[in-house]
Amino acid sequence: MSLKYLTSPRTGVVKSARFTATLAVVAVLGLSACTSNDSDDEEGNPNLSGGNSGAEEGSNDEAGDKITIGFSAPAADHGWMASITESTRAVAEQYEDVELVVSEGTNDPNVQIEQIKTFISDGVDAIVLLPFDGAALTPVALEAMEAGIPVVNVDREFSDPNAARVTVLGDNYGMGVSAGEFVCEDAAGNEDVVVGEIQGIASLPLTQDRSQGFADALAECGLEVENQVEAAFSADTGQEAAEGLLQALPKMDYLWNHDDDQGVGVIAAIEAAGRDEFTMIGGAGSQQAMEAIKAGNSVLKATVIYPSTQGADGLKLARLLAQDKNVSDLVEVEVPRTVQLFAPVVTADNVDEYLPTAFKS
Repeated sequence: MSLKYLTSPRTGVVKSARFTATLAVVAVLGLSACTSNDSDDEEGNPNLSGGNSGAEEGSNDEAGDKITIGFSAPAADHGWMASITESTRAVAEQYEDVELVVSEGTNDPNVQIEQIKTFISDGVDAIVLLPFDGAALTPVALEAMEAGIPVVNVDREFSDPNAARVTVLGDNYGMGVSAGEFVCEDAAGNEDVVVGEIQGIASLPLTQDRSQGFADALAECGLEVENQVEAAFSADTGQEAAEGLLQALPKMDYLWNHDDDQGVGVIAAIEAAGRDEFTMIGGAGSQQAMEAIKAGNSVLKATVIYPSTQGADGLKLARLLAQDKNVSDLVEVEVPRTVQLFAPVVTADNVDEYLPTAFKS
């Protein structure tokens, strides 16, 4: 396997790749799980090992035709996003038949559009794309598909499902449901508890799905969110949002924070305010959050997993598509259209099971 990194456009000849399946399936597949973004990923997470080395004859990991896969994602400005790119790179390194071309991470949709146009003109065999803005990247993804290049859409969905051959998603609505069900179970029928919520970027559909799932689950046990504030997936914005929420709610019983990266700032604000009367639930599954849960010495008692290896899953699926293979554990002869990953709750009871899969904030 070889890696390339792009910071400027290149040109080339467009090649075609076969993609014909129309099956729409929502599946939980063990392609890979969350990971630490340390350099020794393979040792920390066994799901990132494997590849061509030692592959059984006839298996999907057996070396096939040499292919080139283009990868583009937003800037690694927080731990979860950094782990997306690092886990994708770690999996690609396992395959001698894959050349991974990594574009420079950017939060500018126009720059990302140009990156995809470069992949198209270079004639890559497949594209794995986590768009900063799914709607903005939809037209160029459609352009790639029309050029015969299968696109694997990761995490933030395109506005047109035809813009991707496969979509790999976390379960944002399910995250909210899991967090809400944890609150309901812990509240044990007490409908007088006060619930706060710290979102990520409120305008993103993924954030709206998380909040809707949370609200729906709380409604099942007669609860609702008393006060909801917005952060932006960073420690600084998490701290600012938490300071405002703590002032607005002088008493609180439960707090769901959507993202463990911004949770670093949330915890700092809570400790500075000297507040410890409530239970906090996190989101995404960072190493720091899980270590705090295991230690049991803070308000953080649980976090809901949002897999940071969706890009790695996308890389494996893109390889299968480009080499005309399928998912070997399925009867269906084509790769599914949709893969949605599960959103389990991590508590002190099961934290040791999930710690090796955590990412660093």
